[in-house]
Amino acid sequence: MSAPDAIDSDVRKVSGWRLFVRCVMGRSYPRVIGVQRQKSGLVFDVVLPMLGISAYVFVYRAIGAPDAFVGFVVLGGAMSSFWLNVLWSMSNQFFWERESGMLALYIMAPCPMAAILLGMAIGGIVVAGLRAAAILAIGSLLFHVHYEVASAPMLALVFILGITALYGMGMMFASVFLMFGRGAWHLVGLCQEPVSLLSGMYFPMRTLGFWTAAFASLIPLSLALDAMRQLAFAADAAVAFLSVRVEAACLLVLTVTFVVGARLMLTYVERLAIVEGRLLESRG
Repeated sequence: MSAPDAIDSDVRKVSGWRLFVRCVMGRSYPRVIGVQRQKSGLVFDVVLPMLGISAYVFVYRAIGAPDAFVGFVVLGGAMSSFWLNVLWSMSNQFFWERESGMLALYIMAPCPMAAILLGMAIGGIVVAGLRAAAILAIGSLLFHVHYEVASAPMLALVFILGITALYGMGMMFASVFLMFGRGAWHLVGLCQEPVSLLSGMYFPMRTLGFWTAAFASLIPLSLALDAMRQLAFAADAAVAFLSVRVEAACLLVLTVTFVVGARLMLTYVERLAIVEGRLLESRG
């Protein structure tokens, strides 16, 4: 076999879905392995959020709130790991890659940009999942949280839909933030605290009022948390914003919307890079 034939044979072996899968695995590998190599970072990512969770728990106990509110806080603190991961390791990722000179390699690589972002998302889910599990376990033991799971399959479904929609939003924002140039730093900082408030991480979403909660429902974390609290603390479902089935249906719609939006934005970024002949240099 001649050299050109051998090259063509190798290219065919890693084309199509095989290339997509390998790209996803290759991009998720550094994030998963990085946690094992820097265990001290995991400790800080668990201890520091526990300080904020403890503050809310002591406030609720001081005002005589129902015991379920302590569970709300612990569950919200655990889920906040996913939001912070989406915000800093997904939405702002392309901006960081451009600043470090890696974005050009991603654009020129034969694998699709969607596979690169999906690999980042999978790696991020693993990392954030470890942090969330540690926070949930430590918080539950430390504050004696009692769970009354109404439906484990439904709880798992809501969690999967919520995470998928959340990371789909992160994949879409990765392209949006890239086009804002250095303003992406300000956008990321601007989104952090307001979303913590609107999503009801440390209190029932219903207390925001109907219209404010309805607006906050555009954030997948809000609906996912509200539904998970209903399912994990069945006796206190009266504080819910909407029924679990309605919130699960809304999460499904958000999942499709953000995933399709991410695909369209990635296509737009790639086309814009080709048309302009440059990789979206900083614009301000």
